Amino acid sequence: MSAARGSAVLLLRGALAHVPRDPWAEGAAALEAWDDGCLAIGADGRVAAVGDWADVRARFPGAVVDDRRGALVLPGLVDAHVHYPQVGVMGSMGLGLLAWLAERTLPHEARFVDAPFARAEARTFLRLLARNGTTSALVFGAHFAVAMEAFFHEAEASGLRIAAGLCVADHGLRPELRVTPELAYESSRFLARRWHGRGRLRYAVTPRFSLSSTPELLAACAAVAADVPGVLITSHLNETPDEIAGVLAAFPGAADYLATYEAAGLVGRGSVFAHDLHPSEGELERLAAAGAAVAHCPSSNQALGSGLFPLRGHREHGVRVALGTDLGAGTDPSLLHEASAAYLGQQLLGDAGVVLSPVHLLHLATAAGASAIGLGEEVGDLRPGRWADVVVLRPPPGSTLAAVWAHADGVADLLGPALMLAREEAVESTWVAGKSVWDARGGRDARGVDEAAPGPAPA
Repeated sequence: MSAARGSAVLLLRGALAHVPRDPWAEGAAALEAWDDGCLAIGADGRVAAVGDWADVRARFPGAVVDDRRGALVLPGLVDAHVHYPQVGVMGSMGLGLLAWLAERTLPHEARFVDAPFARAEARTFLRLLARNGTTSALVFGAHFAVAMEAFFHEAEASGLRIAAGLCVADHGLRPELRVTPELAYESSRFLARRWHGRGRLRYAVTPRFSLSSTPELLAACAAVAADVPGVLITSHLNETPDEIAGVLAAFPGAADYLATYEAAGLVGRGSVFAHDLHPSEGELERLAAAGAAVAHCPSSNQALGSGLFPLRGHREHGVRVALGTDLGAGTDPSLLHEASAAYLGQQLLGDAGVVLSPVHLLHLATAAGASAIGLGEEVGDLRPGRWADVVVLRPPPGSTLAAVWAHADGVADLLGPALMLAREEAVESTWVAGKSVWDARGGRDARGVDEAAPGPAPA
């Protein structure tokens, strides 16, 4: 649904909620919500105004109205850790991390050497993100440059905000997934220079993890980051005790897992590490000091039996935390599901956990994610000036969510059940920069624009 066509401003009417302030500091007061709200989207795809319907409507009397009453409008969801080449292994059960990688995941990832296969999988993967309300994502890539070239082409066409990169390893994996440090550097630098900053795309330097890396490979990754300013860095950290033991055996001089990345210069403000279930106090202190972020992936951690996330420790040390679906160890590409899994995991920790309110969970799935992946000044909430990245939720008729929402008294009663119960069938539409990238209704938007038509140049 394009705000760049027809009338200069589009008014999106419905129940609205976002978290533009820090809920850890302000609690429930961090939430802004309107039972009958309005989001005004300018011709540039940015938010022009947000507030009560009557007030915003009075400011833009001639604007086209898209009436979504009965639906809940939220900021677009931000996935801080998700694997492009793992759609086909979702739902694999009964294995821990290292066995799951060896028996399920890595054989499937080897298929991505075939460019047509990789491109078809990229198209499927990106559509899953959009239809689940994800508008921005930090994507863990494939091991083959041809697969990543195909992925970036599809990501550009999708309209989503995507950061991704070639996954590299030179040790411990299947031979066809390994490269030399020299080839890792050359291929990664080529892809980064070609795609970083192109439209809504950015590059992420991506060593798989230290268990599959030599110091030389990690140094090559750092060299790419130095050569292409502004790229992100992402990998895995402290996921299971067996993994940690393997890393320390492979790096006998390292004090801990994080030190293997630090030695190569890979830990900083643009670094996002997935999991971090078993950190030491020193690692938490150093992550916070470096400004690095951690992607909490609860459904993956629970599915693989990796452990429960020590959110309290991360919070107390000042480590930035966001949510990741970790598809395909994760059990659902929905960040709404991930928010519910995060809540349940913290409940199981008892006094060692953190009581997460719907406000905290919405923040983790939106603004916290945007901050973690370097988009904190652009997306994550609905304040004027932000890009109009939006997800519209409406419960299917006869669904459990519809039954619960029937008893709601305002937005506050909609949000918790939405986070606990809404999945892709409740995502009515997903917008990036005021343009629909997914609409379950099909057909045409409020201005008569064909949803399948190409949108404006990416913002």
